[in-house]
Formats: sequence, C-alpha cells, structure tokens
Amino acid sequence: MFYSAVHDPDKCQQCGACGEIVLCPGADELICLGCGACVLACPYEALQLEEDPRVADVTIEVDGKVVQVPERISVKDALVHLGYPIAHLSEEPGIFVPCEVGGCWSCNLEIDGEMKPSCRVGVKEGMRVNTELPKDYTPRRIIVGFSGHPTGGVGTPWQDKVQDGYPVEVVCFSAGCNFRCPQCQNWNIAYKGTGNPMTPREAAVRLSLERETQHVNRMTISGGESTLNRPWLVQFIKELKTLNPDPDARFHVDTNGSLLTRGYIDELVEAGMTDVGIDLKSSDIDNFMRITGLKDRNLAERYKEIAWEAVEYTVQKYSDRVHVGVGIPYNRDLNPVAEIKRMGERLSRISPSIPVTVLNYRPEFRSKISGPGDNEMQGVYQVLKGVGLKIVLCQTTHGHIGP
Repeated sequence: MFYSAVHDPDKCQQCGACGEIVLCPGADELICLGCGACVLACPYEALQLEEDPRVADVTIEVDGKVVQVPERISVKDALVHLGYPIAHLSEEPGIFVPCEVGGCWSCNLEIDGEMKPSCRVGVKEGMRVNTELPKDYTPRRIIVGFSGHPTGGVGTPWQDKVQDGYPVEVVCFSAGCNFRCPQCQNWNIAYKGTGNPMTPREAAVRLSLERETQHVNRMTISGGESTLNRPWLVQFIKELKTLNPDPDARFHVDTNGSLLTRGYIDELVEAGMTDVGIDLKSSDIDNFMRITGLKDRNLAERYKEIAWEAVEYTVQKYSDRVHVGVGIPYNRDLNPVAEIKRMGERLSRISPSIPVTVLNYRPEFRSKISGPGDNEMQGVYQVLKGVGLKIVLCQTTHGHIGP
C-alpha cells in the first residue's frame, strides 16, 4: 500500500517548515513519493498521508539484479517492496532508516554511482542501486548550530552549569531523530533534511574551532538524536580527540539512549567519549509512548529498556572514565509525580550518585500541554531527593532548583 501527502489549507499557517526544513524528494518534478517527511515536520498537522495506488512500474537494478518496482516511491520503499528487511538498531541486518527525513544519512546507499540517503531519493527508470557500501566510504551527516552553550546538557556536571551567562561548553546539533515527540523543543532539527552533510572530520574541525573561540573544555553533540548514524558518531569522537589531545578536553554525547547498546557504548568510550547525558523519558510504556509519539508498542518497549540499560551499564563499567548524567521529563499530563518517583527509585538502585536533571516539559511543536509551575518543580525535587538521589537539578522558568 502506498500513499501521497495531502495538504489541508484550513490548518496551514504558512510557516514554511515543509519547504525550508524538509528535503522533499519529489519537489523538482512536482510529484509526491509518499515518504511522509513533510507530514512529520508540519507543526500544524496540515499535511496527511492518504492512500494513493501506483499504476505503473519502473525497471531498476538492485545489487546487479534487474527488477521492477512501483513508480513514484523512494528507493527505501522500493527495497522494502522487494523484501529487504528494515533494521531498528545499527547492528541489525537490513536497511537502517531511523529518521526518515534524510537528516541522519544512516540509510545511505550507492545510487547511480553516488552515495545518497535511500529515504530521500525516488526511483527512476534504469536506476542502479547497490546496497553494500564501498569499503572506503566516509560517513556523512547533516550537522548544524555550532555555538557556545550557556547552560549545558543533561550530561554536563552540575558544578559547570552556572557561569553567569558565559558558555560552559560548545555544541553542535545533528539532524534527524527516531522519536516523534509532540512537545519536541528541537523539532526544526529533528525533522531537518536540508543542508550539506558533513564528514566526521569536517564537523570535528568546526567544533574544535568553536571551542578555541569560546575558551571552554567540553565539546557536545546533541540533536535531533546524535546516535542515529553510528559510524559517523564514533569517527566524530575520534576526530575530536585527535584535534584536542590536551587532558582538559571533554567529549560529551547528549542522547535519548534508545540505540545505546553495550557494544555501541564500548565503541564510544574507546573512541574517547568522556561525558554522556541520557534522556530517559519514562519507565512506564504508556507514558513513554505518549511522550515519544511512537506507535509501535514493541519497538517503544525495546527503545525504553535499551536506554535504561545504557545508564546502568555505563555507570557500572565506566564510572571511572565517563561522567553519566540522566534527564527525566516532568509534566503532570505526560509523566506524573508518581511516575517520577518510580523513575527516581529505579535510578537510585543503579546508583544514588547519578546526577539527575528534571526537564520541565512545556508546550512546543504540536503539544497543547500546560507547562509546570515552579512550585510543581520544587515538589518534584523533594520527591527525588526523598528516594535517595544525591544530585538533583530541576528546571524552572527562573533557573535550576538544586542540587
């Protein structure tokens, strides 16, 4: 079954997201491939996918075999149509397509002799696709927003978070995300498919120069979701360490943790990661799905537990090498105080010394929630301190409560 995007002019607010953020693969030829990127990115839900049957086929070559696939679909969808599996973790066999907007470049394939993200390229008559990457391929990814950061992230030690408005670290943001959070604060990055992708070396040079300009030691990658393109991220950390060999340099990964398997963590630590901030959404699957916008319950459960296990594994194995910080979201309509307490108890069992930052979830993107007041955040702070956590920071509209 195939789809095309349909525009509802009554909902459209002319925000420009579908043209400025989304890389529409059919825009040049005024056709819709049904990829759904514009649907994901529209903050007003003015675009929806509706069934649109394909009536003709095109002939393409995949891994040396001539095949026929439906017209007006992406290369990724053509491969799925041919029976190629889709992977949900980078170490699984199959096509890894975590963001589906062309930002992470994880689904890159050799298409007509060029490396392109398969989710953003439409099939054409006579196209040649090779699903095996060349051995000398250098991974790429869309990276934006190189700048100083005045407050730091979840993985930034609390002692460094207040510097009177001066940057505490430098940061860059990776496009693409595997979550669909209705209250996403970085939705314009999470669904970004436009821009020139960078090699790990190019991005590391940019961030290192920003460090030199801002006179800080910590270099951070956030997102979107920073861990989507595993080969890229591991090489990026290696390049940062090569460019910044001094003992004061810190290499910080800010992540939702959903892809951080033990092997992936080992690779990042070996590459040079010194700080990791893992944003745990919930321990309850219904809350987790409501917060992340994920529809597949089994996949959501898997992502949730991988993130929790990543915290435990990193704390237990690398406490002497890696600073681990945890973020948990609070909003009474998404993650009530009772759930925050359960999360705190689970974290305290792992280690009461884990620094925890409570994020005050406010209405962003498509969300209609009401932001929590400072008194509510004070109550959350008392709850988490009450379960034995030693370091707790709670975001408020006037700064942090804690530790």
